[in-house]
Amino acid sequence: MRIVAAPTAFKETLTPLQAARTIRRALRGHDVLPLPVADGGDGTLECLRAALGGRVRLATVTGPLGRPVRAPFLLAGRTAVIEMADASGLKLVPVARRNPLATTTRGAGELILAARRAGARRILLGVGGSATVDAGRGALDVLVHARDVTVLCDVTTALLDAPRVFGPQKGATPAMMPELDARMRSLPRRVRRLRGSGAAGGLAGGLASIGATLVPGARFILRTLRFRERTRGADLVVTGEGRVDATSLAGKAVGEVLRVSRAPVAIVCGRCTIDPGVPFRELDGPDPMRHAARALASTVRALVAQVAPAVRR
Repeated sequence: MRIVAAPTAFKETLTPLQAARTIRRALRGHDVLPLPVADGGDGTLECLRAALGGRVRLATVTGPLGRPVRAPFLLAGRTAVIEMADASGLKLVPVARRNPLATTTRGAGELILAARRAGARRILLGVGGSATVDAGRGALDVLVHARDVTVLCDVTTALLDAPRVFGPQKGATPAMMPELDARMRSLPRRVRRLRGSGAAGGLAGGLASIGATLVPGARFILRTLRFRERTRGADLVVTGEGRVDATSLAGKAVGEVLRVSRAPVAIVCGRCTIDPGVPFRELDGPDPMRHAARALASTVRALVAQVAPAVRR
């Protein structure tokens, strides 16, 4: 069969590219096209690099706790791609120090400045995985405008909902909520209505207040990858991520693959808590988190064997 391997990130284990390559190796004997996808979260830079080319550069910026960190950005001609999590992400904050009253998006703003200094005139900013709920205050401290920034939103959350939805995973307690709510309300009313303005704890809304454009990340990335055209003629598309739940179908990469694929789709995932409407299989093996590539390989072979009879009819 001709199979397109279009996974997104398996959180904290495999990037989209690593997962796509694992699927290709596991399905020897089939014609497999690796086409990793993203939605503005993990893997956005590497997915867009496959479409745009370019070189990865490094800049020293302020981390979410105020200490310097080295963060990458992609420069492809006059276009730069940034993942804010590389500068201001939850992955940079130890669990014991997670406190959204203390974390800052300043480094994300500094990374935008670094890309401009390197020659970028268009910035594509993925905003998944943030450690912050500061409404972009830190970034706004260093940016005069964001008219050249397109924010790739991985969620549709509105600005005023950001503290309640995202605060707890970033260390917020009930006592912190009034201050976090006040930060969101400090932004202009016109921003509060924008779809996705609550992404990255309100960073998306903060940047929109100084000229940035907010777009659905998965839709933008799959269009840039020419996903529909490249899946034409495929017998099967295999997508997947660490956890498939209701949010997966509400603007995330897996949901967008289901929406636009020209071929039948099957899903491989760490855990599935919904009926996605297509065949799926959860990772098997004794410890799939520790041996993610091995578990993915064996599971995708079983999944393809399961769906092959129906696909070949």
